[in-house]
Parts: sequence; C-alpha cells; structure tokens
Amino acid sequence: MATVDPIALDLVDFLNASPTNFHAVDEAKKRLKQAGFVHLSEREDWVLEPGGKYFFTRNHSTIVTFAIGKKSVTEAFKFNTHSHLIPVLATSVKGEIQKLVDQNGPCKSNAKANVDNKKHHPVLLQLIADQAHCHPDEICDFELQVCDTQPSVIGGAMKEFIFSGRVDNLCMSFCALKALIDSISVGSLLDEESGVRMVALFDHEEFLEKAIQRSFLVSADMAHALHPNFMDKHEENHQPKLHDGLVIKHNANQRYATNAVTAFIFREIAEMHNLPIQDFVVRNDMPCGSTIGPILASGVGIRTVDVGAPQLSMHSIREMCAVDDAKHSYEHFKAYFNEFTKLEKKLVIDL
Repeated sequence: MATVDPIALDLVDFLNASPTNFHAVDEAKKRLKQAGFVHLSEREDWVLEPGGKYFFTRNHSTIVTFAIGKKSVTEAFKFNTHSHLIPVLATSVKGEIQKLVDQNGPCKSNAKANVDNKKHHPVLLQLIADQAHCHPDEICDFELQVCDTQPSVIGGAMKEFIFSGRVDNLCMSFCALKALIDSISVGSLLDEESGVRMVALFDHEEFLEKAIQRSFLVSADMAHALHPNFMDKHEENHQPKLHDGLVIKHNANQRYATNAVTAFIFREIAEMHNLPIQDFVVRNDMPCGSTIGPILASGVGIRTVDVGAPQLSMHSIREMCAVDDAKHSYEHFKAYFNEFTKLEKKLVIDL
C-alpha cells in the first residue's frame, strides 16, 4: 500500500472543512489562532509589534494574515482599508425552488413567509428560515452556495491524486497558509527578518511606498495541467505536468503579471531547495485566463509572479490534482517566506 504524504492528507482535511469561502476563512482562523496569531479588528486602531503575528477578516469570506519580522519598521506597514482591500461580494445562487415545492409539497414550518421581500422568492426564504431556526421576517439578506456533498479524497492506483471540488483555489490557499504558519513556527525564525510575511485569501479573483518597493507578490492560482486526451491544447514546449511542481505562468498580453525578474526570483528559490518548477505559455491561437496578479501589479506597482499547481478538470464540480504538487507547493511557499528577504538584498537590477 502506497503511503500518502501528510501535507496531502492535511489538504484533504482543509478541503472537506471548506465547502464555501466562509467555511474556508473559518478553518483558516482556527489554524492561525492555534499557531498564536492575534485576531485584529478593522474597526479599531492596530498596535503592531516586531515579531508579532496577526490576521483580520472581512465579511467572513476574506482573510489577510501576516507576521512582522523583528527587524522590520512597523510604521511603514499600514493598510489603507478603503483602497487597498476593496471588498467583493459573492453572487447569489439561483435555485429552481418551485420544482422543490412541486416534488415535496409546501414547507412544513408554521412560520409565514415574508411576502413583502421582493428580492427573494418566499419559498426560498422559508427554507432558509427553517434551517436557521428563525422567522423569514428576520432574514435581512443572505448569500448561498451550492456545494458537492461528496468528500474530498486521495485516490489513484498509487494514491497519487487528490479528487475534490474547490481545488481551484483552496489548494494554493491551504499551501500558502500552512507555509506561513510553519515558516515562523519557531520563535527565532522572525529574529533576522526585516520584512513582513503575508498571505491574503480573497473571496473573489475576477499595499505603502517604501513597502511597495521592497514587496514581492506571489499570485498563486491553479494552472491547467496537460491532459493526455487533449495534448494539442498546449504549446509543445510548455506543457505543465502533474507531479512536476509549481507552474510559473507567462503571457505577453499581460494576462499574467510574471516578468523575467520575478520569474527568476521564484525559480532561484526552487533551485536553492531542489524543488521542481515548470513554465507555461499559452498557445498563440488559444484564449488565456487571468488572475488577480495583473490587477494588483498594475494598481499598486508591486513586483508580481503568477504561479500555480497543475490540475485537471478546473472549475468542474470534481477537480483533480497531484499529491506531489500539494507538497511541492507547500515547500516552495515555505522556502519563499524564509529565503526572499535574503535573496532580494543580493539582487542588482537598476544600475
């Protein structure tokens, strides 16, 4: 029987605990609190200390966490919560409620549906009220998400794959979060750090002048792996493969924010730790998706690299990635947190 890497097992637990972005944020909060991170409120003034570990949430669906190196200047690290972290609301999920009524009859609750609420169907309000143990009139608004109830699992002949919904983009979210926590798990690991290590998990995809100049953004979203039945969809020399590590994504039309310098930095960290790394360029005759990377890079000017673990069946209800790539991603992100500040000081670009 093949043994499964504990990183992949932990990722499966994270996926099963995160059917929605709200659950993912709640699970991230539990892990951060267990690791000693302090929960901040955007409504209050922050007192940040060198060596401190913090996080805050917005709408219970976005979480930002960071750890401050003991040699960093905390005065330069201040969020403008109005312009730097603009909230994005999730979309409502349309349901064929009348079919449910036709099949199962009227709701069993004795509470009367709020017929004055013009935004939502009264039957839908009643269903939610039944689950929330309240009266429909008490519901101001809500966000719903339909989820696959089949649990995430590890499978394949050699237990080499992860089958799950929401791999895009909970896989990168988990690997980044775990890498940050583990990169500072020993108290002395922040002693020589002059920067701020941060992970921001946003609920939607489609920061400080001196801090910006010294910052480096890893926009981590999943990548399309080469499918053996559709090999012509990839350019011949850029075919990301399962098990072969993180993919650095390039696009001349700036659908990705990677450039030569940022790709070099991320690749150099891989070589320092003997980690596999791949490159991806879309075929000239194929459309190309995008990420939050170009938006942040153009908006705030932070050096950015777009990367992602390879996967199949992206955006389907049951996605697929490799156990090895979950481990590679975690190790790469952890190495990035530990190595970037030292590596960045050695770079000479503008003479």
